[in-house]
Amino acid sequence: MTQSRIELDRIVAKIDQDVIMQSELDARLEAVHRQLASRNIALPPEEVLQKQVLEQLILENIQIQMGKRGGIRIDDWALNDAIARIAQRNQMTLEEFKQNLEADGLSFSQAREEIRREMILNRVRQRQVAQRVQVSEQEIDNFLSSPEGLSQMQTEYRLAHILIATPDNATPDQIQGAERHANDLSSQLRQGADFQALAIANSKGQNALEGGDLGWRKADQLPTLFAEQAIKMSKGQTSAPIRSPAGFHIFKLMDTRGNEKVVQSQVHVRHILIKPNEIRSNLESQMQAKKLYQRVQAGEEFSELAKAYSDDTASALNGGDMGWISPDVLVPEFQTVMNIIPQKVVSEPFRTTYGWHILEVLGKRQSDISTQVRRNQVRELLSNRKFEEELQVWLREVRDQTYVEIQL
Repeated sequence: MTQSRIELDRIVAKIDQDVIMQSELDARLEAVHRQLASRNIALPPEEVLQKQVLEQLILENIQIQMGKRGGIRIDDWALNDAIARIAQRNQMTLEEFKQNLEADGLSFSQAREEIRREMILNRVRQRQVAQRVQVSEQEIDNFLSSPEGLSQMQTEYRLAHILIATPDNATPDQIQGAERHANDLSSQLRQGADFQALAIANSKGQNALEGGDLGWRKADQLPTLFAEQAIKMSKGQTSAPIRSPAGFHIFKLMDTRGNEKVVQSQVHVRHILIKPNEIRSNLESQMQAKKLYQRVQAGEEFSELAKAYSDDTASALNGGDMGWISPDVLVPEFQTVMNIIPQKVVSEPFRTTYGWHILEVLGKRQSDISTQVRRNQVRELLSNRKFEEELQVWLREVRDQTYVEIQL
């Protein structure tokens, strides 16, 4: 028995300074079998699958070795945090996550090490591949003007619909009867009746049994009459009855998504920062800030004092002016003072982690940053695509440059 086990646990591949054992290959094959079976995917011949899985292990081993040489380590705190986030994403407690793993035939300790391994692989790839990925402003412009970009940026509408149908060659009495029916439903809706319930009971539309819900569609995926209503309605709004050759329609715009206007609060602020350092204590810094505050109160120019004394070199050159900024990029103590002080009033000295400040709010505004947000979304999309492309190139490179001896 002992000899048989030793025979089974043999080396199947040598990679530089490391090896892959038969037991590692078998464990990964078993996991792949479980994964493919759970997704109802037909298995390839075992010999083919074994070669594929071994190649995957070889590539991972190369990267793990690179991580070790590069000093990449995942400590228990980072690992525990990652596991907690995985459980949260799957809407499980940590205990439920453990039970779920055991039900899949994997112990918690095994799962921890697999996650640690995956985190190392991700860090190696980020370190080696991310620096190859650059997205230019021109590439963003090109994407936004492309058919794919235009399609992705279109607003989607979730429209619900009630159709009170009229027959072909309807008589005036039939048309009037359908109109009365539609007007009656419209009146009920204005009084708070449930749109979906009325659609199920009354509509002759194809989606009647779904409460008239047409699902998420872009304007160019809707019939012309439907699209014309969707683009001019507000979220939650119900239309009056609308006549068409098919009968009388009532629409409700349930929701919209995509291409939304993004508005951000911004503050125009200037400040003077006095930092404690090796030759100036915290108390001395506080006193210096207080003297500057008193000089501003006495009528000296804020901007000139900022240029002469502020330790925030970036804003000091502009007289302490930080420009228009979003409050959420600032430390909480700075935010608090900035939010409560009236405009055009200089604050008394206050402390943050950076040192002692005095500030003045010059203005407040709501800024439309929709274009910036969209461009950032496209930048992320293109970066992810380029990363995946460069990753495959890089993996081929490191595979070709590494000594590998397969002993299957």
